[in-house]
Amino acid sequence: MDHYDSPQTNDYMQPEEDWDRDMLLDPAWEKQQRKTFTAWCNSHLRKAGTQIDNIEEDFRDGLKLMLLLEVISGERLAKPERGKMRVHKISNVNKALDFIASKGVKLVSIGAEEIVDGNAKMTLGMIWTIILRFAIQDISVEETSAKEGLLLWCQRKTAPYKNVNIQNFHISWKDGLGFCALIHRHRPELIDYGKLRKIGNKNVACELLCPVLLTPSHNAVLCGPLRPDEKAIMTYVSCYYHAFSGAQKAETAANRICKVLAVNQENEQLMEDYEKLASDLLEWIRRTIPWLENRAPENTMQAMQQKLEDFRDYRRLHKPPKVQEKCQLEINFNTLQTKLRLSNRPAFMPSEGKMVSDINNAWGGLEQAEKGYEEWLLNEIRRLERLDHLAEKFRQKASIHESWTDGKEVMLQQKDYETATLSEIKALLKKHEAFESDLAAHQDRVEQIAAIAQELNELDYYDSPSVNARCQKICDQWDNLGALTQKRREALERTEKLLETIDQLYLEYAKRAAPFNNWMEGAMEDLQDTFIVHTIEEIQGLTTAHEQFKATLPDADKERQAILGIHNEVSKIVQTYHVNMAGTNPYTTITPQDINGKWDHVRQLVPRRDQALMEEHTRQQQNERLRKQFGAQANVIGPWIQTKMEEIGRISIEMHGTLEDQLNHLRQYEKSIINYKPKIDQLEGDHQQIQEALIFDNKHTNYTMEHIRVGWEQLLTTIARTINEVENQILTRDAKGISQEQMNEFRASFNHFDRKKTGMMDSEDFRACLISMGYNMGEAEFARIMSIVDPNRLGVVTFQAFIDFMSRETADTDTADQVMASFKILAGDKNYITVDELRRELPPDQAEYCIARMAPYSGPDAVPGALDYMSFSTALYGESDL
Repeated sequence: MDHYDSPQTNDYMQPEEDWDRDMLLDPAWEKQQRKTFTAWCNSHLRKAGTQIDNIEEDFRDGLKLMLLLEVISGERLAKPERGKMRVHKISNVNKALDFIASKGVKLVSIGAEEIVDGNAKMTLGMIWTIILRFAIQDISVEETSAKEGLLLWCQRKTAPYKNVNIQNFHISWKDGLGFCALIHRHRPELIDYGKLRKIGNKNVACELLCPVLLTPSHNAVLCGPLRPDEKAIMTYVSCYYHAFSGAQKAETAANRICKVLAVNQENEQLMEDYEKLASDLLEWIRRTIPWLENRAPENTMQAMQQKLEDFRDYRRLHKPPKVQEKCQLEINFNTLQTKLRLSNRPAFMPSEGKMVSDINNAWGGLEQAEKGYEEWLLNEIRRLERLDHLAEKFRQKASIHESWTDGKEVMLQQKDYETATLSEIKALLKKHEAFESDLAAHQDRVEQIAAIAQELNELDYYDSPSVNARCQKICDQWDNLGALTQKRREALERTEKLLETIDQLYLEYAKRAAPFNNWMEGAMEDLQDTFIVHTIEEIQGLTTAHEQFKATLPDADKERQAILGIHNEVSKIVQTYHVNMAGTNPYTTITPQDINGKWDHVRQLVPRRDQALMEEHTRQQQNERLRKQFGAQANVIGPWIQTKMEEIGRISIEMHGTLEDQLNHLRQYEKSIINYKPKIDQLEGDHQQIQEALIFDNKHTNYTMEHIRVGWEQLLTTIARTINEVENQILTRDAKGISQEQMNEFRASFNHFDRKKTGMMDSEDFRACLISMGYNMGEAEFARIMSIVDPNRLGVVTFQAFIDFMSRETADTDTADQVMASFKILAGDKNYITVDELRRELPPDQAEYCIARMAPYSGPDAVPGALDYMSFSTALYGESDL
């Protein structure tokens, strides 16, 4: 090889040409190879009862060379020539070289004559070729071969050891720690590695190496001050590789167990995470629903507005994170079930009441309570608004009535007619008639007061007791006024016959002034009456009524002037005939000043009413603008959400491109959907303005904000769930080794038998699909298959469950038997395993995981501390309980 012409074998090593050329000139290196190769040959020749002393001399006749090849290959070579002539020796060497060439090794520049002549360079090259072919070539570690594989094996075996860094087959071995680490890894009883130091270990390593392969005289060559020979080191290390190859089985078994345990630990953590997230979400729903179901009314509009604001904060701030948690919970559940299926584990069944369906049911109850709570809030606000309006109206009418009745009882109880003159009696009688007319005119107001009080009671007004008390007092007083009025009329009529004259003008004045005065009071009351409207049509109706009222003012003014004309005529008669009337009207207390004052007040109230109606009209126009603005956006967003839902549904069932293409397409859809969020937020802002403006209906759209919210949440959940399904399909495809063509075939079969195009097959469609694919099964077998693809017994088969089933038919996954076989290797073929063996062969965390869960072994061959790895292996795959 390097310092002699190399045989053309596979790439067992990379030549280091410069160093090899130097080595040709260094006898010490040749000495290392000579002693190492001699020892290696003798380790095999001793099996045939012989050995060599001088490698270039003892192989010259070819006899021991042929014997060496027979020992290491286990094959018989051609019969050797026993003669001592040169031609016989050359023949034997050629037979040996031909045998080497028959093993796939092309020899270059190595001739039988040179071996027979004792050429040291050619002899060492030939022996190195034999070592490479029969000791190193077949070494393979993780698809690497020869030198690379042997180096990788050394690096892995010495990786845990301090001060050891194997990077080559020369300098890395110079301090002896590499040899010590290899020995301690496989035979720890031979050496206390912890007591070794970076310097001074050569003699220790060499002493331990001597009994195995070399003689003491070789140690100075390998462990001396010179740089070790690479071929000598590789020869020696390859012997250790073959000697310790049995330990590789234990390492492979440990790796398999580590892999299985890692999967189990990860799945258990996912289950714990699901249980906690589900518990937290259900607890939040449990705490939130009673708050939404609380219907305790408030007495003021301000308090109810605060409740509405709290509800808006819940919608904007508290609920959206929980929507994300619910979506993430479903994604985690689906991912966990997929991983369990891929690792051949039983399906995960959450704790009682924590199934995805349980959470969906609880969520539905939350949204139902939420809807009812919002409706109740809006109804309560309407009720309080109505109550405030009625209460104010009651106070106004009651105050006007109380002001009118003030002193009426005292007046009706006067005995002034007893000492009055005839004219005074007649005046009193006429005055009483005018009062009765006035009393009748006030009857309607009293009935209105009683009706308002009754409505306040029916609407559960918080201050109903005081309203009832005041109303009762007004009614009692009204009844008393009626009784007193009747009593006084009877008294006046008894004395009427004694009275003969009465001033007709005063009487006419009183009769016309009283209703006119009542009309003005009614007009003032109407002009000051508060109003509440919700549409432009309502305010236009009020405006029309007001215009009609203003149209009656000219006729009313004529009536006023006519009444004042009567009073002026009375004054003229009094002045003309010097009647001692003292300027008063005995039939009424309504003076021209009263009429003029109230008339002026009416004229002042008219423009105020004009202004109030105009402001309300402006407000209703603004409300209509808000309705149209919300409606225009909602009429675009609502169909957009529906269209996206349909497009996502088509993507999930169509077969355009690879699963990665579908996943990229879905993620682009998800990005476009997320980018649409500002429009939803803008619509939320418009909706808030509508609610703040107390707008309760909108004829410009059939979409409510609730419709949009629910649709938006469903869209986000659907795209996330669909992406998760495709990701799980990719995970299944890669884990099971399914090709894209197979995935397309699975999808085509699934779509064909998905007759309802819902993305799921019912049980009958699934049965027809299996029959079309060549399955011949009875009811029991079909029921078993359905229990696999539909563990929750929903009666449908999803595409993910379908491809899991189809891929499982040919999947190569770990089984309980394989895990038991691996544990048996670690246990040294025993039916039990000990704690020390687990801790020696497995990583610490996984060793402790097994120790904590393995049951004690109770077989007849049990020893103290023996553990049952068989029941543990079956429990990992759901065939028994841990």
